[in-house]
Amino acid sequence: MQPLNTPLLEITDLVVRVEGKTVLNGISLTLKAGEVHAIMGRNGSGKTTLSHTLMGHPKYEVISGSIKLKGEDIKGLSPDERARRRLFLGFQYPVAIPGVTVANFLRSSLRAVRKDEVPPSEFRKLIRKEITTLGIPETFMTRFLNDGFSGGEKKRLETLQMRLLQPSVAVLDETDSGLDIDALRTVADSVNSLRAEDRAILLITHYQRMLDYVQPDHIHVLLDGRIVKSAGPELAKTLEEKGYDWLDNLKTTPAAVRG
Repeated sequence: MQPLNTPLLEITDLVVRVEGKTVLNGISLTLKAGEVHAIMGRNGSGKTTLSHTLMGHPKYEVISGSIKLKGEDIKGLSPDERARRRLFLGFQYPVAIPGVTVANFLRSSLRAVRKDEVPPSEFRKLIRKEITTLGIPETFMTRFLNDGFSGGEKKRLETLQMRLLQPSVAVLDETDSGLDIDALRTVADSVNSLRAEDRAILLITHYQRMLDYVQPDHIHVLLDGRIVKSAGPELAKTLEEKGYDWLDNLKTTPAAVRG
Protein backbone atom coordinates (compact mmCIF):
# COMPACT_ATOMS: atom_id res chain seq x y z
CA MET A 1 0.00 0.00 0.00
CA GLN A 2 1.22 3.48 -0.89
CA PRO A 3 1.79 5.74 2.15
CA LEU A 4 -0.69 8.60 2.40
CA ASN A 5 0.42 11.73 0.47
CA THR A 6 2.80 9.76 -1.78
CA PRO A 7 2.67 11.28 -5.31
CA LEU A 8 0.88 8.79 -7.56
CA LEU A 9 0.40 10.89 -10.70
CA GLU A 10 2.74 13.78 -11.54
CA ILE A 11 2.08 15.85 -14.66
CA THR A 12 4.75 18.46 -15.39
CA ASP A 13 4.65 21.20 -18.06
CA LEU A 14 2.58 19.01 -20.37
CA VAL A 15 2.09 20.34 -23.90
CA VAL A 16 -0.15 18.31 -26.22
CA ARG A 17 -1.06 18.75 -29.86
CA VAL A 18 -4.06 17.25 -31.65
CA GLU A 19 -4.22 17.26 -35.46
CA GLY A 20 -1.67 20.06 -35.63
CA LYS A 21 -3.31 22.24 -32.97
CA THR A 22 -1.86 22.76 -29.49
CA VAL A 23 -4.66 21.94 -27.03
CA LEU A 24 -2.82 21.58 -23.71
CA ASN A 25 -0.31 24.34 -23.09
CA GLY A 26 1.82 23.61 -20.02
CA ILE A 27 -0.30 21.55 -17.60
CA SER A 28 1.26 20.75 -14.22
CA LEU A 29 -0.65 18.72 -11.64
CA THR A 30 0.22 16.33 -8.82
CA LEU A 31 -2.20 13.77 -7.34
CA LYS A 32 -1.16 12.18 -4.07
CA ALA A 33 -2.37 8.96 -2.48
CA GLY A 34 -5.73 9.44 -0.81
CA GLU A 35 -6.67 12.54 -2.80
CA VAL A 36 -9.57 13.37 -5.11
CA HIS A 37 -8.98 16.19 -7.60
CA ALA A 38 -11.64 17.72 -9.84
CA ILE A 39 -11.01 19.39 -13.20
CA MET A 40 -13.66 21.85 -14.38
CA GLY A 41 -13.87 24.09 -17.43
CA ARG A 42 -15.84 25.10 -20.48
CA ASN A 43 -16.40 22.86 -23.48
CA GLY A 44 -13.25 22.79 -25.58
CA SER A 45 -10.94 23.77 -22.74
CA GLY A 46 -8.90 20.56 -23.02
CA LYS A 47 -10.43 18.35 -20.31
CA THR A 48 -11.01 15.28 -22.48
CA THR A 49 -7.67 15.83 -24.23
CA LEU A 50 -6.00 15.61 -20.83
CA SER A 51 -7.76 12.35 -19.92
CA HIS A 52 -7.00 10.68 -23.26
CA THR A 53 -3.39 11.85 -23.20
CA LEU A 54 -2.91 10.36 -19.75
CA MET A 55 -4.17 7.01 -21.06
CA GLY A 56 -1.94 7.10 -24.15
CA HIS A 57 -4.42 7.61 -27.00
CA PRO A 58 -2.25 7.80 -30.18
CA LYS A 59 -4.25 10.75 -31.55
CA TYR A 60 -2.83 13.00 -28.83
CA GLU A 61 0.79 13.99 -29.45
CA VAL A 62 2.87 14.94 -26.42
CA ILE A 63 5.18 17.76 -27.53
CA SER A 64 6.92 18.27 -24.21
CA GLY A 65 6.60 17.65 -20.49
CA SER A 66 6.28 14.46 -18.47
CA ILE A 67 3.64 12.12 -17.06
CA LYS A 68 4.81 10.02 -14.14
CA LEU A 69 2.78 7.22 -12.57
CA LYS A 70 4.19 6.21 -9.19
CA GLY A 71 7.50 7.79 -10.20
CA GLU A 72 7.76 6.14 -13.64
CA ASP A 73 7.57 8.26 -16.79
CA ILE A 74 4.83 6.56 -18.84
CA LYS A 75 4.84 8.78 -21.95
CA GLY A 76 6.26 6.01 -24.10
CA LEU A 77 3.91 3.30 -22.85
CA SER A 78 0.90 1.96 -24.75
CA PRO A 79 -2.59 2.20 -23.21
CA ASP A 80 -2.57 -1.48 -22.19
CA GLU A 81 0.81 -1.06 -20.51
CA ARG A 82 -0.51 1.92 -18.59
CA ALA A 83 -3.56 -0.08 -17.54
CA ARG A 84 -1.31 -2.87 -16.24
CA ARG A 85 0.40 -0.27 -14.08
CA ARG A 86 -3.01 0.47 -12.58
CA LEU A 87 -4.03 3.60 -14.47
CA PHE A 88 -7.75 3.58 -15.31
CA LEU A 89 -9.84 5.80 -17.60
CA GLY A 90 -13.60 6.05 -17.27
CA PHE A 91 -15.02 7.28 -20.58
CA GLN A 92 -17.54 10.05 -21.05
CA TYR A 93 -19.45 7.87 -23.51
CA PRO A 94 -18.59 4.16 -23.09
CA VAL A 95 -18.98 2.27 -26.38
CA ALA A 96 -21.29 -0.69 -26.94
CA ILE A 97 -19.79 -4.00 -28.09
CA PRO A 98 -22.59 -6.36 -29.19
CA GLY A 99 -21.64 -10.03 -28.90
CA VAL A 100 -19.28 -9.57 -25.94
CA THR A 101 -20.90 -10.27 -22.59
CA VAL A 102 -20.18 -8.16 -19.53
CA ALA A 103 -18.78 -11.23 -17.75
CA ASN A 104 -16.33 -12.04 -20.57
CA PHE A 105 -15.24 -8.43 -20.83
CA LEU A 106 -14.58 -8.11 -17.11
CA ARG A 107 -12.71 -11.40 -16.90
CA SER A 108 -10.53 -10.45 -19.89
CA SER A 109 -9.80 -7.04 -18.35
CA LEU A 110 -8.83 -8.60 -15.03
CA ARG A 111 -6.62 -11.18 -16.72
CA ALA A 112 -4.86 -8.51 -18.79
CA VAL A 113 -4.08 -6.33 -15.79
CA ARG A 114 -2.99 -9.21 -13.56
CA LYS A 115 -1.02 -10.85 -16.41
CA ASP A 116 -2.31 -14.31 -15.54
CA GLU A 117 -5.42 -16.43 -15.82
CA VAL A 118 -8.17 -15.83 -13.27
CA PRO A 119 -9.61 -19.13 -12.00
CA PRO A 120 -13.37 -19.27 -12.66
CA SER A 121 -14.16 -19.85 -8.99
CA GLU A 122 -12.13 -16.81 -7.93
CA PHE A 123 -13.71 -14.65 -10.64
CA ARG A 124 -17.23 -15.69 -9.64
CA LYS A 125 -16.46 -14.91 -6.01
CA LEU A 126 -15.09 -11.45 -6.87
CA ILE A 127 -18.03 -10.65 -9.13
CA ARG A 128 -20.63 -11.82 -6.63
CA LYS A 129 -19.09 -9.65 -3.92
CA GLU A 130 -18.93 -6.51 -6.05
CA ILE A 131 -22.35 -6.72 -7.70
CA THR A 132 -23.88 -7.23 -4.26
CA THR A 133 -22.08 -4.12 -3.00
CA LEU A 134 -23.21 -2.07 -6.01
CA GLY A 135 -26.76 -3.46 -6.11
CA ILE A 136 -26.31 -4.88 -9.62
CA PRO A 137 -28.49 -7.90 -10.61
CA GLU A 138 -26.68 -11.07 -11.75
CA THR A 139 -28.50 -10.89 -15.10
CA PHE A 140 -26.31 -7.85 -15.83
CA MET A 141 -23.38 -10.21 -16.40
CA THR A 142 -24.96 -12.01 -19.36
CA ARG A 143 -25.88 -8.86 -21.27
CA PHE A 144 -23.75 -7.59 -24.14
CA LEU A 145 -21.31 -4.84 -23.20
CA ASN A 146 -23.15 -1.49 -23.00
CA ASP A 147 -25.58 -2.70 -25.67
CA GLY A 148 -28.90 -1.02 -24.92
CA PHE A 149 -27.61 0.18 -21.54
CA SER A 150 -28.95 3.34 -19.97
CA GLY A 151 -26.49 6.06 -18.97
CA GLY A 152 -26.68 4.95 -15.36
CA GLU A 153 -26.07 1.29 -16.27
CA LYS A 154 -22.99 2.20 -18.28
CA LYS A 155 -21.56 4.11 -15.34
CA ARG A 156 -22.36 1.27 -12.95
CA LEU A 157 -20.44 -1.07 -15.23
CA GLU A 158 -17.42 1.24 -15.23
CA THR A 159 -17.56 1.38 -11.45
CA LEU A 160 -17.73 -2.41 -11.28
CA GLN A 161 -14.71 -2.60 -13.59
CA MET A 162 -12.77 -0.16 -11.40
CA ARG A 163 -13.56 -2.11 -8.26
CA LEU A 164 -12.30 -5.31 -9.88
CA LEU A 165 -9.13 -3.79 -11.34
CA GLN A 166 -8.25 -1.73 -8.25
CA PRO A 167 -6.42 1.11 -10.04
CA SER A 168 -3.85 3.27 -8.32
CA VAL A 169 -5.10 6.29 -10.28
CA ALA A 170 -8.63 6.55 -11.71
CA VAL A 171 -9.34 9.25 -14.29
CA LEU A 172 -13.08 9.78 -14.73
CA ASP A 173 -13.90 11.83 -17.82
CA GLU A 174 -17.25 13.61 -17.30
CA THR A 175 -18.73 10.56 -15.67
CA ASP A 176 -21.86 12.61 -14.89
CA SER A 177 -22.72 13.30 -18.56
CA GLY A 178 -26.30 12.50 -19.49
CA LEU A 179 -27.33 11.22 -16.06
CA ASP A 180 -30.62 11.98 -14.33
CA ILE A 181 -30.55 12.85 -10.64
CA ASP A 182 -31.06 9.26 -9.43
CA ALA A 183 -28.31 7.89 -11.68
CA LEU A 184 -26.04 10.74 -10.61
CA ARG A 185 -26.49 9.82 -6.95
CA THR A 186 -25.75 6.18 -7.73
CA VAL A 187 -22.59 7.03 -9.65
CA ALA A 188 -21.46 9.47 -6.96
CA ASP A 189 -21.93 6.80 -4.30
CA SER A 190 -19.85 4.43 -6.43
CA VAL A 191 -17.06 6.98 -6.86
CA ASN A 192 -17.04 7.68 -3.13
CA SER A 193 -16.73 3.95 -2.47
CA LEU A 194 -13.51 3.97 -4.50
CA ARG A 195 -11.83 6.56 -2.31
CA ALA A 196 -8.88 4.94 -0.56
CA GLU A 197 -5.65 5.91 1.11
CA ASP A 198 -3.60 4.19 -1.61
CA ARG A 199 -5.56 5.59 -4.58
CA ALA A 200 -5.96 8.95 -6.29
CA ILE A 201 -8.97 10.01 -8.36
CA LEU A 202 -9.07 12.68 -11.07
CA LEU A 203 -12.70 13.64 -11.65
CA ILE A 204 -13.38 15.68 -14.80
CA THR A 205 -16.77 17.39 -14.78
CA HIS A 206 -18.77 20.28 -16.20
CA TYR A 207 -21.16 20.59 -13.32
CA GLN A 208 -21.02 21.66 -9.72
CA ARG A 209 -23.89 19.26 -8.95
CA MET A 210 -21.55 16.26 -9.18
CA LEU A 211 -19.35 17.87 -6.55
CA ASP A 212 -22.34 18.13 -4.20
CA TYR A 213 -22.03 14.34 -3.83
CA VAL A 214 -18.32 13.74 -4.41
CA GLN A 215 -16.38 16.36 -2.47
CA PRO A 216 -12.89 16.75 -3.91
CA ASP A 217 -9.82 17.79 -1.98
CA HIS A 218 -8.76 20.14 -4.78
CA ILE A 219 -10.53 21.78 -7.74
CA HIS A 220 -8.66 23.05 -10.81
CA VAL A 221 -10.12 25.19 -13.59
CA LEU A 222 -8.86 24.43 -17.08
CA LEU A 223 -9.30 27.18 -19.69
CA ASP A 224 -7.73 27.18 -23.17
CA GLY A 225 -5.36 24.36 -22.26
CA ARG A 226 -4.04 25.90 -19.02
CA ILE A 227 -4.90 25.42 -15.37
CA VAL A 228 -5.73 28.99 -14.38
CA LYS A 229 -7.12 28.49 -10.88
CA SER A 230 -6.75 25.91 -8.13
CA ALA A 231 -8.49 25.89 -4.75
CA GLY A 232 -10.44 23.73 -2.33
CA PRO A 233 -14.01 22.43 -2.72
CA GLU A 234 -15.42 25.92 -2.13
CA LEU A 235 -14.32 26.87 -5.67
CA ALA A 236 -17.17 24.81 -7.14
CA LYS A 237 -19.76 27.09 -5.51
CA THR A 238 -17.99 30.18 -6.83
CA LEU A 239 -18.02 28.76 -10.35
CA GLU A 240 -21.70 27.92 -10.04
CA GLU A 241 -22.44 31.53 -9.06
CA LYS A 242 -20.04 33.37 -11.38
CA GLY A 243 -19.34 31.00 -14.29
CA TYR A 244 -15.92 31.13 -15.93
CA ASP A 245 -15.86 34.68 -17.32
CA TRP A 246 -14.21 36.12 -14.21
CA LEU A 247 -11.22 33.83 -14.84
CA ASP A 248 -10.64 34.82 -18.47
CA ASN A 249 -7.96 37.35 -17.54
CA LEU A 250 -5.91 34.51 -16.06
CA LYS A 251 -5.74 32.45 -19.25
CA THR A 252 -2.36 33.84 -20.27
CA THR A 253 -0.82 33.32 -16.84
CA PRO A 254 1.54 30.31 -16.69
CA ALA A 255 0.05 27.49 -14.64
CA ALA A 256 1.65 26.72 -11.29
CA VAL A 257 2.30 23.24 -9.92
CA ARG A 258 -0.76 21.99 -8.03
CA GLY A 259 -1.32 19.39 -5.36
